[in-house]
Amino acid sequence: MTIRTLIVDDEPLAVERLQMLCAREPRIALVGTASDGEAALRLIEGLEPDLVMLDIAMPLLDGIGVARATSRMGICPAVIFVTAFEGFAVEAFDLAAVDYLLKPVAHERLSRAIDRVEQALGNRAAPSPATSAEDEPEWAEEFWVPHRSELIRIGAAQIDRIEAERDYMRLHVGANSYLLHQTISSLENRLDPQQFVRLHRSHIVRRDHIARLRHDGSGVWSACLADDTEIRIGRTYLANARALAGR
Repeated sequence: MTIRTLIVDDEPLAVERLQMLCAREPRIALVGTASDGEAALRLIEGLEPDLVMLDIAMPLLDGIGVARATSRMGICPAVIFVTAFEGFAVEAFDLAAVDYLLKPVAHERLSRAIDRVEQALGNRAAPSPATSAEDEPEWAEEFWVPHRSELIRIGAAQIDRIEAERDYMRLHVGANSYLLHQTISSLENRLDPQQFVRLHRSHIVRRDHIARLRHDGSGVWSACLADDTEIRIGRTYLANARALAGR
């Protein structure tokens, strides 16, 4: 598969580096470059590329705005955000970005992103049975979180518990944990309530990770988890705990 690609970045050196990386990737056919968001929209409309490699911080119109405007135009290339900033990952994946690369981009990391683009473009081309709105998944099935110099995929079903830390949520996945920039209320609204339950203003727990509920005799309840972590249940969320036990 040849992937017709447009590079959008306001930094000439960043464009040059991406051009060099793309030259090493035989699946990419570079069709143009743009140095600001408005020029990018004109080229996207005129060239209809398969893939846009898109910076976020740009003059006139930023990368998030370009992706939103492209969607409204009815032109839907695959989008890979290439940026120096980690904090826009949630917005990027809400816009159905295929990947989110942090600068400086290594060739191996770009190659993995192109694998995902191929899969996404292949899925678009493959015929699929018609689905109704009721068939669409309502809850988040995965999250992309920053880890060292890249973003990694965390399946929702892998998350044992979520703990609020100021403006960040710590996703506990087995022995590892990852920080996601999002409020606990917005995250709670994206999680399937059949799989997750909020037990405290700072804690959401996967239901099947709860081993037992314990009462200390003075009105305080705690959830004892499968990894021996113990979480105090907030009074506001006692009804959620009772529902777990069918009471």
